[in-house]
Amino acid sequence: MPRTRKPGRGWLLRLVIAFAFAQGAVSMARPAVSYRALSLGADERAIGVIAGVYALLPLFAAVPLGRRTDHGRCAPLLPFGVVLIAGGCALSGTAGSLPAMAAWSGVMGLGHLCFVIGAQSIVARQSAPAEQDRNFGHFTIGASLGQLVGPIAAGCLISERDGAMARTSALALIVSAAVAAVSLGSLRRIEHRTGAAPRRAESPARVPVGRILRSRGVPAGIFISLAVLSATDILTAYLPVVGEHRGIAPATVGLLLSLRAAATIACRLVMTPMLRVLGRTALLTTTCLLAGVLCAGIALPVPVAALAVMLAVLGFCLGVGQPLSMTTVVRAAPPEARSTALALRLTGNRLGQVAAPASAGLIAGVAGTAAPFVMLGVLLLAAAGLGARGDRPREDDPAPAAVPAPRRRPADRNRA
Repeated sequence: MPRTRKPGRGWLLRLVIAFAFAQGAVSMARPAVSYRALSLGADERAIGVIAGVYALLPLFAAVPLGRRTDHGRCAPLLPFGVVLIAGGCALSGTAGSLPAMAAWSGVMGLGHLCFVIGAQSIVARQSAPAEQDRNFGHFTIGASLGQLVGPIAAGCLISERDGAMARTSALALIVSAAVAAVSLGSLRRIEHRTGAAPRRAESPARVPVGRILRSRGVPAGIFISLAVLSATDILTAYLPVVGEHRGIAPATVGLLLSLRAAATIACRLVMTPMLRVLGRTALLTTTCLLAGVLCAGIALPVPVAALAVMLAVLGFCLGVGQPLSMTTVVRAAPPEARSTALALRLTGNRLGQVAAPASAGLIAGVAGTAAPFVMLGVLLLAAAGLGARGDRPREDDPAPAAVPAPRRRPADRNRA
């Protein structure tokens, strides 16, 4: 019992470290996949398809994995996810065709999904309600650290001099596989035995997906998360393409992507005081609104220095949506279906990762490489509107969400 009362130091720190390495591998591999695809003759549409396939397998696997996690342990998903990430990275580096690259990119995405579902479920189970904002914020710092280091490493390894892009991008993918494997060393003793929710395992009843989606606050949280992740994902996949067209070197593109990630880390370090001052509604709405304007601004042919400033402010704004949407979904969902609710949130994310890059590829093929960023701006502005309309009730979500579930339970108790 005393050990389970210290959630913020031991297991959470190890989880953040593991997530930093796993996310670092993915963040290193994503731009490397784009550069390797370009070296194999891919155009903007093909890049969009490959980026979309990354999310295709997870789109169908998220809810079943969440259901399984609701009634069992979360920790086994973490090493399984790492193995898939490492395998997808390494095999993408050795693939010699665009279809093969797309397939192994999908394996990488499935591994990332397994890791994230398991990790988010552990945070939800082992955090007291008052600690959820803080712990989810700290957890997502791991992702931001990976997004900070990964693109820099990819930019340092990838070179287009003397036609070396195919070889150097393959090397970056092999190195990213090794980085993913390092995270296995931090996965010991992360899940507490008392956190496996044995009581839930005794109840075979499953909360219908429709009931979860009707819980107040869940749809808004899913859409905001989708918009923010789509922005991050397309930035990672398409900034190399924009850089190629504007004559920006891969190393500079890597630094720009890492600058965005560093600003996201800074945001999450100060998010608790920002919540105290502004509240969730104002914070979500303002940051989504500003992020939408900045995303659209990337379409302008601005100098590299101005682009760096825009990406730094954009990264700060994008740092708010993910951790707050996790907390919102966990609090709004029925207690016995929190992992499934988080999986539905990830399904929304992956749906965005399938549709947004595919749409971006089509738009880029017709209107140019900067056009997808205008699309992202519109998506984030819609998220800002939804946040302003739908986030205010979330302050009261824990109470309403907790009342219906117990009142519907007497029928289940009578069965026993």
